[in-house]
Amino acid sequence: MPLPRTPRTLLAIPVSLALLAVVQSGLREQSPVAARTPVARTVDAALTRLVTRGGAPAAALLVGDASGSRFASTGNGMARSDHFRAGSITKSFIATVVLQLAAEHRLSLSDSVDGHLPGLVRGAGNDGRRLTLRALLHHTSGLYDFTRTTRGAVPVTPLQALRIALTHPPVGRGRYAYSNTNYVLLGMIIEKVTGHSYATEAERRIITPLHLTGTSFPGGRTSLPAPHGRAYAADGSDVTELDPRVAGAAGELVSTLADLNRFYAALLGGRLLPPRRLREMLDTRAAHGSYGMGLFPVKLPCGTTVWGHNGRITGSYVRSAATVDGRHVLTFRVNTGGVTDPTLEPALLAAEFCPRTP
Repeated sequence: MPLPRTPRTLLAIPVSLALLAVVQSGLREQSPVAARTPVARTVDAALTRLVTRGGAPAAALLVGDASGSRFASTGNGMARSDHFRAGSITKSFIATVVLQLAAEHRLSLSDSVDGHLPGLVRGAGNDGRRLTLRALLHHTSGLYDFTRTTRGAVPVTPLQALRIALTHPPVGRGRYAYSNTNYVLLGMIIEKVTGHSYATEAERRIITPLHLTGTSFPGGRTSLPAPHGRAYAADGSDVTELDPRVAGAAGELVSTLADLNRFYAALLGGRLLPPRRLREMLDTRAAHGSYGMGLFPVKLPCGTTVWGHNGRITGSYVRSAATVDGRHVLTFRVNTGGVTDPTLEPALLAAEFCPRTP
């Protein structure tokens, strides 16, 4: 297998060659009809800009709707079947497990954190007796995000992550403030309620029933399952090997494009939660429209709202978005921590879900 190009080399590829790579990939992976549609060409061009304008070494996407699936990639070294780190998309899985447990009456979203983890959340003005599971799910707890201290680079246990957070006073309790600490705590609560780790429960309740054969919770395993490409830091260094305990229940997941599309289609299509619990998951009022429970909405220029999550971890950025019924879903990824132009992601989503948008 040829050695992968470095990010510096990739960024020097002329735009015309990058476009050619997308077209060739589309012709290999798409049906002949899908490959020729104006929508597909518009989305592929938006994907290419993640490399030519966004600074990503490579990018890939997979779309699923009533007509089937369509894969495209640009840059070097990304295949449809590749495994990659999905970062905070893990939160959608964790929230689903918690809501399933609520549907089974094994916990209530109105339970206090202290009711499950007595005395654990104390310090610097933080008090688990005043925090509910609902507040953790909505990111309205005010708990400090431990990754602001570790910068997502230091492997920690859940207790170590919590201790870091509890050295800081709460900020804006009752207001939306995204914090990875919330979902680390939810992972601990899942284990307390079930007697099993959050990974075991997610595997039993989601991964196995949906046949997500490329999805796993690696724990402390630093290598990715085969097949996989390379992952790069912003400075171009290879960061494919990574200890997922830098994120834990807030961002440990490894997955594939096809598995993430299947998961969000099943979740929004009502296959994982009863209707009442799915409505709760999509209710953003507590977070003032910004976040539901492990999902967030984005209203596109055409008026369509898509639901999903993003995931950012060293060497990987992933975004899944779907219509509220789960019938039209897209996941794209780049093999670095993000793209430098923040306008590119909404443009790509609009190109797919708003085909008439200029």
